[in-house]
Amino acid sequence: MEELVIRDADVVDGSGGHSYRADVVVDGGRIVSIVKEAADAGCQRPKARRELDAEGLVLAPGFIDMHAHSDLALLRDPDHSAKAAQGVTLEVLGQDGLSYAPVDDRTLGEVRRAIAGWNGPGDDIDFDWRSVGEYLDRLDRGIAVNAAYLIPQGTVRALVVGWEDRAATPAELDRMRRLVAEGMEQGAVGMSSGLTYTPGMYARGAELTELCRVVASYGGYYCPHHRSYGAGALEAYEEMVALTREADCPLHLAHATMNFGVNKGRAPALLSLLDDALDAGADISLDTYPYTPGCTTLVALLPSWASEGGPEETLRRLADEETAERVRHHLEVTGSDGCHGVPVEWETIEISGVGDPALSGYVGRTVLESARERGGSPWTVARELLLKDRLAPTILQHVGHEENVRAIMRHRVHTGGSDGILQGAKPHPRAYGTFPHYLGHYVRELGVLSLEECVAHLTARPAARLRLPDRGLVREGYRADLVLFDPATVAAGSTFAEPRTLPTGIPYVLVDGRFVIEDGRRTDVLAGRAVRRTPR
Repeated sequence: MEELVIRDADVVDGSGGHSYRADVVVDGGRIVSIVKEAADAGCQRPKARRELDAEGLVLAPGFIDMHAHSDLALLRDPDHSAKAAQGVTLEVLGQDGLSYAPVDDRTLGEVRRAIAGWNGPGDDIDFDWRSVGEYLDRLDRGIAVNAAYLIPQGTVRALVVGWEDRAATPAELDRMRRLVAEGMEQGAVGMSSGLTYTPGMYARGAELTELCRVVASYGGYYCPHHRSYGAGALEAYEEMVALTREADCPLHLAHATMNFGVNKGRAPALLSLLDDALDAGADISLDTYPYTPGCTTLVALLPSWASEGGPEETLRRLADEETAERVRHHLEVTGSDGCHGVPVEWETIEISGVGDPALSGYVGRTVLESARERGGSPWTVARELLLKDRLAPTILQHVGHEENVRAIMRHRVHTGGSDGILQGAKPHPRAYGTFPHYLGHYVRELGVLSLEECVAHLTARPAARLRLPDRGLVREGYRADLVLFDPATVAAGSTFAEPRTLPTGIPYVLVDGRFVIEDGRRTDVLAGRAVRRTPR
């Protein structure tokens, strides 16, 4: 007898088609049968050792977070309710060009310092891996939800070239190609870049094109955080489209937003650019989170020249009065490349987390508010924070536009991604709320998407981008990564005031046929594993 039958569920299967009522039978981690309209037809109903009454609940494929920053959180926190409670059953890690494989001892230390604001310093982690394959093996020991990995181009460049702003030599480019090939062979699904973050931003287009050729040869995709989401945003998108067309590499645009005042109401221009490319045969997808503020590290706003050479050089420059004044001028007057070419507006920069608890008084306040409280300038506050906290502060950037968010989420190649940074005392609520916020706010309350459309955006579309042949749909033979939610009550509990509050209306989540959320509570099941690239 099979393990589980989910009885009388309203199945929204991920295809975008109409829902239907069915009994769904799960055994051995897979969906073994789907009996539609079983109760009404009067036919023999399937039986199993356990029956779950799903009356009034929607059964959907587990949600796929196409842009996650849980690279260390999955290892640090077996509970991982931040994602499991949302119905997320698969996260894509290695984002924005910076993560922890492939590395050597030097690069690992540099990367840990550079992205401490994303993932913490990692002092509680045993970094017993160096290669992509070894990191995936580490995930295979058991994690809360499944995870796929993108080779981080910035980390590869740090390993081979260092943190200098210069072109790679032919020998260095060859070594970077080999590292990308090895990572793909070991199971990565593609490559990411952070082209407003050092050292990835120092790569010229020709270098990125050559690495994308390698990714494409293994059936992977390129996921860039491109060179600007502010001034020059459309040109930055155009660069990525042209670059990947030349490399014949699929393109997935990370957190594809149009931010800052210069881009208010300009989402249609971006979508027109993408439609033209798609109609011409380009292979493009994108992800977004359903909120207007962004989230990153405070150090990321600095001009790229201030971060050349790595974290220690950045701190040295900030400590020097004359150099620090140059940094301020680029930030406040010129518009630094780290701040997307737009002069910083300190009233939009809210400190969301710090590494040193002694600095917690800054959290939840904008830099401008802290400056007024302390009687100094905003730059003085920002500089002091960076120096005292050794580049660890994270920020919310209140620079988005609701009309852009809604327009982009309707697009035919849209998928969902939380971009969830789990660090800090006051993280962005998207880390805990992205997927129920789509379902509750944008589907039920606003009707921006139908329920069937939205589920397809969060399941089948990302599974297709990841080339996963047995995930993303409720189908016989597919893996039983499933979520059951109440469409009348599902909602994000997280808010900007209380960002770690768990969602409501999601009582059951299964990974590999095992309950990780049951009756609305996290179980002790660690059914997640690394999801490796499917060979061509």
